[in-house]
Amino acid sequence: MQEISATLPDLVADIGGTNARFALVNAHRQFYAEQTLACADFPGLAAASNAFLQSVGGVRPKRAAVAVATPIAGDWIQFTNSAWSFSTEAARQELELEQLTIINDFTALALALPLLEPEERRVVGGGEVIAGEPIALIGPGTGLGVSGLIWSGKRWIPLQAEGGHATFSPVDEREWAISRILQRQFVHVSPERLLSGPGLVNIYNALAELEGWPAEALTPADITDRALAGTCEHCRDVLELFCGALGTAAGNLAITLGARGGVYIGGGIVPRLGGFFVQSTFRARFEDKGRFSSYLAAIPTWVITAANPALRGVAAALA
Repeated sequence: MQEISATLPDLVADIGGTNARFALVNAHRQFYAEQTLACADFPGLAAASNAFLQSVGGVRPKRAAVAVATPIAGDWIQFTNSAWSFSTEAARQELELEQLTIINDFTALALALPLLEPEERRVVGGGEVIAGEPIALIGPGTGLGVSGLIWSGKRWIPLQAEGGHATFSPVDEREWAISRILQRQFVHVSPERLLSGPGLVNIYNALAELEGWPAEALTPADITDRALAGTCEHCRDVLELFCGALGTAAGNLAITLGARGGVYIGGGIVPRLGGFFVQSTFRARFEDKGRFSSYLAAIPTWVITAANPALRGVAAALA
C-alpha cells in the first residue's frame, strides 16, 4: 500500500467561508491542477473534493491535508462563517484516504510565510526584521484570521489562534459610536465584526445610521469597488475606517506576540486594495501605541500578494 501511495499525488485544500481552493502535489512537492470552487455549490468537503478530483481525471490520492476556516477541537469540524460541517474520520473514509490531516486555515498560512519570495509581499511602512523573533499574521476575508510563528531554535512553530473573536478596540468617538451600534446587533463586538467582508457592510450601515444618510443594499465588493473608484464618499470613508481599525488590531497583535520578526497581512480583502492601503492610516494606527510607538515603528509590515499561499502551508503540514 505504501508503494502505491508513493506514486500518487497528495491532495491539498484551503477551505474558507466562501471559496474552496484545491491542488495536487507530486512526489517532488510541486503543485499542479490548482482550482477554486465556490463553497455554496457543494454540501460539504467530500462532495467538493470529489468534484475537483473528477475534473482532474479521477485520480484518487491516498493522503490529503485540508485547511479549514474554523477552530479545530476533535473529529467534528463546524465552520464559523459557512454552513459546512463534517466528521474528519467520515470524510477520510468517503474519500478513500489513508491519511487526512485537518489544520486551521491561518495556521496553514502561517506555515507558508517562510516560503514566500520577496516579490510575493508588499512592504507597508518601515522597520527591520529581527531574526528568530516571533512573526504575526492577521487577515480579513470572510472572517478575520489570526496566527503567528514562534521559532523553536530548529523550526517555526505555528499558532492556532482565534484573535478575530477578541473584543474590538475603538480609538476615537466615531469608532466608539459604531461599536455601540454594532453592540445592539451582536452584543459582543469582535474585530471580525468590522474587519471582514461582512464587516465592511456592518461599518457602512452603522455609518449611515450614525451620520443620517440613506444606506443602499451593497455587498463588500460593491463597497470596495466604489471606494477605490472614488465614486462614493461614504464607501471611501468605510474603507479608510477599515484600514485604520486593521492597523490598531495588527499593532495589538504585534505587541501581544512580541512580533519583532514582522507582521503579515493576508486574507482576501487587503491584497486587492493596492495603493489605497499603502496610503491609508493603517501604518500610522499600527504604530500609535503611546509609550510603545517606537517599539511598533521598528516592526516591518507586509501585505501578502502571492496567489493561494496557504496551500503551501497545507502541503508543509502534510510533509
